[in-house]
Amino acid sequence: MGSLENVSWLEKLEEQMNVDVDSMDPTFAKSLPFKPHNQTSNQLLVNEQMSVPENKEMFLQAVKEYKDQGWSAVLDRISVLICAKNIENIQGRVLLQTSPFHAYDTDKVVEHARNYAREFEKVGISKDRFCIKIPATGPAMNAGPILLKEGIRTLGTSLFSLSQAIAASQAGCLYISPYYNEVRAHAEARLWPNVEDPALDHTMSARMIQMLETYKRLYKETGKEQPMVKSASFISPKEAMAAGEMGCHHATISADVLSQLAALPYDGTKQPGEGVPKSAHPYKNAGPTPARLAKLSTIDPLAPANWDGKLARTDIDYLANNGAELEKSIEADPVTKQRLFEALELFKGGELRSKAAIEEAMKVV
Repeated sequence: MGSLENVSWLEKLEEQMNVDVDSMDPTFAKSLPFKPHNQTSNQLLVNEQMSVPENKEMFLQAVKEYKDQGWSAVLDRISVLICAKNIENIQGRVLLQTSPFHAYDTDKVVEHARNYAREFEKVGISKDRFCIKIPATGPAMNAGPILLKEGIRTLGTSLFSLSQAIAASQAGCLYISPYYNEVRAHAEARLWPNVEDPALDHTMSARMIQMLETYKRLYKETGKEQPMVKSASFISPKEAMAAGEMGCHHATISADVLSQLAALPYDGTKQPGEGVPKSAHPYKNAGPTPARLAKLSTIDPLAPANWDGKLARTDIDYLANNGAELEKSIEADPVTKQRLFEALELFKGGELRSKAAIEEAMKVV
């Protein structure tokens, strides 16, 4: 860490939460002032990294070895090989995401996660060093308990609502990744709530606080481990700092925003609020919501006009009947329904680009 007089926003954030890198580029991970905890990814990041010149030979070798098994087997192989190149540059786990085309098929999510696990085993990455991202749909969340029994840990992704977070707890997920901004906001500025004080005024902050408070309560009431909240989809450094103040346990941050955080000198007197130092356990002796954010516990700027003011209940089984109650909740929440659809479509696009590149290479190797 830097000296007290010369601490960056990034170093201050690492004091408050575990900073993860949402990039598969080993050069970038090594450039950070400390070793990031986890490396997250998605179909877009895999496609980006498998296309760089440095990975061409590795890519063609994977195509040659696996082409008889089909393009998807090649993609799983290259995804794991890219992770393997970065595993020594992080402290914790590398994460890969199951196919968005399988988001509503429990068996296919389980099968894909198992395929990843086999590939990780082949390159010597043990189960405590990887995690599989599964979308927070009813059918996909039902894959969580099956995979947990096999020692394969999961993260609930494409997550925008409290009911999805509760389902992820019931599914035994190790993490959840609530998207602070919808995916379209990264390209369409009009959709980005670019506020001066994101922790207090960003439209997603209330839902983030409610997820954290619900998990704290569930841990206190049941003693059952709850998913760690790994917030994602930040557009500005201010938003990442807001996640620290809210009490998130991890933040997975793009290379661009990490670079901005590293370049900003920290001055607590100029911050609207400050997080507290992270604790050894996410929920044991967890502190309360910061007083200035307390009002967020009972509001929801993203709720439909007919919202009755009641939060999602924790006594509902969101996994029963192939996740019927979770799907019902998503259907009743237009913001979550739309943002989930758009996230899956975005990732489908990344996967299809990889498929096309692999199939083209299969013709010549």
